[in-house]
Amino acid sequence: MVTARRLRLDRIASATRNAGLDREVVVGPEIVCREGYVLAVRVRGHKSVYNQVEDVHGRMVPLRDGDVLAGVLGSRRALRGYAGEVPATLAVGDSIHVLNLGGVLGACTSVNPEIGPPYEAEVLGAILDFPAGGDRLGRPAHIRKGAIPPAESPTLRAPVVFISGTCMDSGKTVAGTAIVRGLTRSGLRVVGAKLTGVSLRRDVLAMGDAGAVEGLSFTDCGIVSTRAEEALPAARGLLNRADDFDPDVVVAELGDGILGEYGVQHLLAARDLMSKAGAFVLCAPDPVAAWGGVTLLRDRWGITPTVVAGPVTDNEVGSRFVRDTLGVAAWNARRDAEALAGCVQESLRVRA
Repeated sequence: MVTARRLRLDRIASATRNAGLDREVVVGPEIVCREGYVLAVRVRGHKSVYNQVEDVHGRMVPLRDGDVLAGVLGSRRALRGYAGEVPATLAVGDSIHVLNLGGVLGACTSVNPEIGPPYEAEVLGAILDFPAGGDRLGRPAHIRKGAIPPAESPTLRAPVVFISGTCMDSGKTVAGTAIVRGLTRSGLRVVGAKLTGVSLRRDVLAMGDAGAVEGLSFTDCGIVSTRAEEALPAARGLLNRADDFDPDVVVAELGDGILGEYGVQHLLAARDLMSKAGAFVLCAPDPVAAWGGVTLLRDRWGITPTVVAGPVTDNEVGSRFVRDTLGVAAWNARRDAEALAGCVQESLRVRA
């Protein structure tokens, strides 16, 4: 019979941040197979790519064969990464996969050939939380501990710069950090936020490095991977928490694409949320994606982007297409960061 035992963790993934884990943990054999529960696993095998995990401080640290990792059960539905789900059952000794750099654990259902198969890991047990003094049994830890609560309506007073993309890796984070840096340098107090996606703090930490006074993520709401039914209340709750930091503006990234499976469409359709928009930035990799994204935003949700950024604007060919054919400003976050931020700031001024 397997009983509770003590373990020392080699790696503590950023997805576990709400649980507040120490290096020394107690694990139990009874595993709750639902998203958000925290497990200890032993990494098996070697990888030369996608072989790191983000720790709770935002550092990328390598994973090696035999490392004991604290991760979180969850799903992932990435176009250019792994797809996977929480398995129906798990027991100590079973195998599971590391689905993303944030330490999300699940059963992989689809692999991107560019990054090869995911790490396999042996389940060591459920990490136990002991919230009450004198509690010797503990209970399975979950990342909803201390989570930002969902909300029925946004009460944020500051305007929001929404940044969306036609797909993942379309330049959203690069554009977001350029905009945060430009707005901060102009004297504005900025809070960064990531409203949808799968757990990883890298993007909001990049906003912090660019000058944001705080970076908030849906994982702070106790969510591993956003879904349609929970994305909107969580986004409202995050923006309401952002108000506590007295921002002049919130720069909010919508992770994944506007037609992805992480709930972005529900945010775009929410009038109470979009009414907070002081600017809307669309990132696209090429002219076809830019055309489709601008057309979809206008026709389905009545949103006209303030500016298009991303790889489509890497040279004048794509930028000219966006300006002349789509009638939208086009600025590149790498080459024209100051102009991109200035375009956004002018939209904030006009809409104010």
